[in-house]
Amino acid sequence: MAQHGYETGRLDLPFVGIASFGKFPVIADWAKLKEAKPHAAILGAPFDAGTQFRAGARFGPRSIRDASTLFAFGHGGAYDHEDDATYLTGDVRIVDMGDADIVHTDTVKSHANIEAGVRAALNAGAVPVVLGGDHSVNIPAIEAFSEKEPFHLVQIDAHLDFVDERHGVTRGHGNPMRRASEKAWVTGLSQFGIRNVSSTAKEGYEDARARGSDIASVRQFRAAGVEAMVARVPEGRIYITIDIDGFDPSIAPGTGTPSHGGFLYYEVLEFVVALAKRNTIVGIDLVEVAPDYDPSGSTQILAAQLLLNLLGRMFFFTSN
Repeated sequence: MAQHGYETGRLDLPFVGIASFGKFPVIADWAKLKEAKPHAAILGAPFDAGTQFRAGARFGPRSIRDASTLFAFGHGGAYDHEDDATYLTGDVRIVDMGDADIVHTDTVKSHANIEAGVRAALNAGAVPVVLGGDHSVNIPAIEAFSEKEPFHLVQIDAHLDFVDERHGVTRGHGNPMRRASEKAWVTGLSQFGIRNVSSTAKEGYEDARARGSDIASVRQFRAAGVEAMVARVPEGRIYITIDIDGFDPSIAPGTGTPSHGGFLYYEVLEFVVALAKRNTIVGIDLVEVAPDYDPSGSTQILAAQLLLNLLGRMFFFTSN
């Protein structure tokens, strides 16, 4: 048997077969996750009822999975000549859990199903990797860690997402960082990439800082440099949440709330890789990919490429 369970000699090009994430094995029966002993488990969270502007992130998980097949040729790992290292070898066990079931118009039930999926991954000893969906899916993902050790939350985003309540809405895509700040097991927030005019009032920023948030824009991040920004994140356990609109829309137009002046690919990759080398990453989500706004498909390719590079380095650093 070859890598990922495919028979020896099968070419298995990207356009062939079922588009699981990275063409890794699918375990749709979550009760069987423990048997696979996965290092990471991919969970789709195709929910976008929390959006306030352009919908479409419900199709994000499917598009990211499809894009990820580009990087799944089954060569026994992914060699990076710059690092002279091979990542994602056969020793790294990654599985695709499929999607949490979404009940249209019902945020409570949909979020509960996402939380159940993340808990299943954690109970199997895997790092949960959630594919959004809008940024509200971070709320149930963080709630799933209620019985785990505390961690610091690192956010890459154009927006602060620190709204407490607006017209009765407390679990939309403008609320996740405020909800996270309320959790006893979240020790603090690093919110990087925040920029430009937004719907968050000055009081929102003051509230976030009063609750321990470290906020930096893209320009402030660049002025300080990656090494300095990594140093601003506490050592230890971290959860990384990446909103694709943290990137500049020139390279990631497929999102509901694009904001110019964003990050470029290597800025974020070098940052999260440095974190992976120094910190223990306990969970990841990548959200707000809305493929219909990007006919080129480059946004979802960016998302898949970033996740696979991050996962590869995470498990390389822990095993070396």
